[in-house]
Amino acid sequence: MTIMNSKESSKARVVAFYLPQFHPIPENDQWWGKGFTEWTNVGRAKSLFKGHYQPRVPADLGYYNLCQPEIREAQAEMARYAGVEGFAYWHYWFAGKRLLERPFNEVLKSGSPSLPFCLAWANETWSGVWNNDHKRILVEQTYPGKEDHIAHFQANLDAFRDERYIRIDGKLLFLIYKPLNLPDAKSFIDLWNDLAHKNGLNGFYFVGVTNKPLSETDEILELGFDAVNVFRVLQAKNEISGFKRYYSNISDRFFNGAIGLNKFDYQSIIGRWIKEDDEREEVLPCIFPNWDNSPRSGRRALIIHKSTPELFEEHMKSMMNLVEKKQNKLLFLKSWNEWAEGNYVEPDLKYGNAYLEVLRKYLVSK
Repeated sequence: MTIMNSKESSKARVVAFYLPQFHPIPENDQWWGKGFTEWTNVGRAKSLFKGHYQPRVPADLGYYNLCQPEIREAQAEMARYAGVEGFAYWHYWFAGKRLLERPFNEVLKSGSPSLPFCLAWANETWSGVWNNDHKRILVEQTYPGKEDHIAHFQANLDAFRDERYIRIDGKLLFLIYKPLNLPDAKSFIDLWNDLAHKNGLNGFYFVGVTNKPLSETDEILELGFDAVNVFRVLQAKNEISGFKRYYSNISDRFFNGAIGLNKFDYQSIIGRWIKEDDEREEVLPCIFPNWDNSPRSGRRALIIHKSTPELFEEHMKSMMNLVEKKQNKLLFLKSWNEWAEGNYVEPDLKYGNAYLEVLRKYLVSK
């Protein structure tokens, strides 16, 4: 059984967000064409300005299909090597309808890989984001009420009972991507905790996810969540001074062909990453390798560029210094394999496994 004690660990504990979108499903075939997966957009990405690192090409694992058990095992082995303790599988539940569930279901049924896991409910309406058609509604996220919440719990009960499921202080770690979108979240939390107890489980350690500042963190905690996972990229980019943005835009206009792009240097972002409220025990920060969702959104994307393994190491060092001061040393890596967002640590042709080596240096070697 995988139990993390939030108050006694002497080292950082890292769980990586994991996208299960790398396999065909009938819905994506219907919406986007036969065989569409996340790789479709990754493969057709284009460089939008001088020095823009696109397209990104996977190395060791290639353009994999997550329905292949050997791929899932190879990913788990990489995670172990890097000191990542487990994956937080993005989980999709639309009033009884599930999507992209096959890879996790096969992990659950097969018992392999042995790497610990938890679930992160991506409770968000699916739009045309994977083809830059944001107004097109594909599957709407709805909340029919108590009976649907019970069905949702029951659908995942085998996972919750699995010895690999990550527990914090004995409680099941479960993340909710849009906690403020969940109507009457307090009732949901109470209901699921009650269902857990009735099934011989110790309840849940609920984590709400946000990319907003302190005010939203407090609002989430007041709903009954045990902790908040904060992703700082939007907050950090908004703090970059108007002068620096103006100068950068002028430079791009004349030298890089990046006119009109929402573009920021990785070093500038990580320099504004850690905030005072990250020192709070109930705030669980993110480790952040990079971000560039231009494969999905083209020129409308948010592009963080010039990330290197050396700068990622600076970021890791600052994150380790942060958690040294805290009792709760749980961190989230965002992400393991979000290739169409430029947000991954899996090996690519440019940097190989250098990002994994940085993780290993701070999570295993030290």
